Amino acid sequence: MKFDVIVVGGGPSGLMAAIAAGEKGAKVLLIDKGDKLGRKLAISGGGRCNVTNRLPIEEIIKHIPGNGKFLYSAFSIFNNEDIIAFFEGLGISLKEEDHGRMFPVSNKAQSVVDALLMQLEKLQVTIFKNCAVADVLYENGHTSGVRLRDGQKISANAVVIAVGGKSVPHTGSTGDGYAWAEKAGHTITDLFPTEVPIASNEPFIVNKTLQGLSLRDIKLSVLNPKGKPIITHQMDMIFTHFGISGPAVLRCSQFVVKAMKKWKLTDVTVSLDALPEQTEEKLFQDITKLIKMEPKKIIKNTLKGLLPERYLLFLLEQSEIDPAEQSGGISHEKIRLLSRNCKQFQFTVNGTLSIEKAFVTGGGVSVKEVDPKTMGSKLMPGLYFCGEILDIHGYTGGYNITSALVTGRLAGTNASHQS
Repeated sequence: MKFDVIVVGGGPSGLMAAIAAGEKGAKVLLIDKGDKLGRKLAISGGGRCNVTNRLPIEEIIKHIPGNGKFLYSAFSIFNNEDIIAFFEGLGISLKEEDHGRMFPVSNKAQSVVDALLMQLEKLQVTIFKNCAVADVLYENGHTSGVRLRDGQKISANAVVIAVGGKSVPHTGSTGDGYAWAEKAGHTITDLFPTEVPIASNEPFIVNKTLQGLSLRDIKLSVLNPKGKPIITHQMDMIFTHFGISGPAVLRCSQFVVKAMKKWKLTDVTVSLDALPEQTEEKLFQDITKLIKMEPKKIIKNTLKGLLPERYLLFLLEQSEIDPAEQSGGISHEKIRLLSRNCKQFQFTVNGTLSIEKAFVTGGGVSVKEVDPKTMGSKLMPGLYFCGEILDIHGYTGGYNITSALVTGRLAGTNASHQS
């Protein structure tokens, strides 16, 4: 059996690569070890499929802190607006939501997957499901095909590796592609979890004091050993039985991992600002004013509505203030401490959940060894990479899928030119 292009992996980047190669008239084989294609797409965006993001390219690249700049060349060839046009061409109407996120009007991820599968059928792409690739074959300094687990060899002019990273393994991403890349001479940079909940063994976490409490629109900062912020994100968060989670936390997670590695730390300090629109001094003055107005009122009632009640009671305790104490009897020092805790409550975290629990894998095939205009290997002719196997990682919000679809498009298009 001989094909022009073999694409290994039926996730977002693999489906796009197979379609792009098929549109160029190549004879394409798409191989996936699972029984369903597009499993990661089907669960993305909470099952609604956040297909891309409509922010300007500069902004998108800022939201891909892991080697986003590598994608400049790719975006000059195929970008987020092209992704939108591509899906609309397949009959999928899209709508824009907050922060530029693009979703199908149907709100159903499956409709996106179905449209891609129909396009593969139309282009007569051969599909092998429940089929595991054991190895990618290289002969005489060129990619020559693949060997399946059952021993069968299939020849091709080009192979696109689109098997994902090591995150969300139930969708089939179990890190198979790294060995095939290394065999071709590629460097795999350190793998680590990103977009992942953060763990902490602070007593208030271990005792589940705040478990289940959500805080809206807070600022969370990861601090370096000198106490200066490495990164700050303003979004929602939630306290859990093992630590913290929610959008702001997921975005900060990779910086916790990097800080631990860089400074050889067992824990990292984070700072939580529950009232980001107010300065600490203004907050202190406002609380003092409220106390002066009704000095006999108990402090818990004086400050009602300032913060969610559970968090307010927690911060009062952290500031050594009895919630039932009369406001007028509380010292200025304690009110200052409370104001500081509202603005910068600091606690330690000691890592993240595992890479398997992460939404995205950090690290992968070094982008220095991949041509940014074609996604072709600089070391092995006929070998292409796309999607999460590359050392490219972004925040959630359509950025990783954008990267997967753009790199998939380039890999498939250019793989079809190999002869």
